Amino acid sequence: MHDLTGAIWRTSSRSNDQGLCVEVADNLVDVHGLVAVRDSKDQAGPTLAVSPPGWTAFIGAIRAGRFEH
Repeated sequence: MHDLTGAIWRTSSRSNDQGLCVEVADNLVDVHGLVAVRDSKDQAGPTLAVSPPGWTAFIGAIRAGRFEH
């Protein structure tokens, strides 16, 4: 488990009104070396922690359309 004390969560600008939203805390990179992600509907629920290079690769894949149906 990671210490997420001091996490500043932000909601994606692409979030919609259907509740399909995630929140990201990327201010922890310098302190803990991670980017945290959580479901905005379940803020007390589980959190995914990824390395900064992993997060960059994930965002790149989204922008490249690799997850489109």
